[in-house]
Amino acid sequence: MDYKDLEERMQKTISVLQENLSEIRAGRANPAILNKIKISYYGVPTPISQVAGISVPEARMIMIQPWDISVLKEIEKEILKSDIGINPNSDGKVIRLVFPELNEERRKELVKDVRKMGEESKVSLRAIRRDGIDECKKMEKENLISEDERRKAEEDIQKITDKKVTEVDNLVEIKEKEIMSI
Repeated sequence: MDYKDLEERMQKTISVLQENLSEIRAGRANPAILNKIKISYYGVPTPISQVAGISVPEARMIMIQPWDISVLKEIEKEILKSDIGINPNSDGKVIRLVFPELNEERRKELVKDVRKMGEESKVSLRAIRRDGIDECKKMEKENLISEDERRKAEEDIQKITDKKVTEVDNLVEIKEKEIMSI
């Protein structure tokens, strides 16, 4: 039996988790939090990274320097509308986003969010596993595989799932340490 499709689906789940974790601000400035913010540039929704240079001059600051100054106000407006919770400071040429220190309570909230994301990813992985096992049972009913082959396939699917769940746990643990060590 071919497990490539199951593994690809599971890997996509993990990739989504990695992307979501990268957008959580852990006290350090991470330009990834700007990834989902788009501005209207000549009527087209455009990511900030395509209309401005984004740099991290200090550990807790992101600097956005638009290539076209006319979009500065638009970038500022979209950052305010977004849910990143940081007020942009503009001097007419660049926008600075200064990240405040995280207090203990906020860190614990972030860790809870990270764990929740991890659990949601594990639920997705288990759903993919269930789909694979259902497919094996269906193949056995249609006499395409024997009972022994089905059992072996289910064991293989479980091993793949366990490996991916461990990967999710590791990602969550790394992010928790990052959040709590700042």
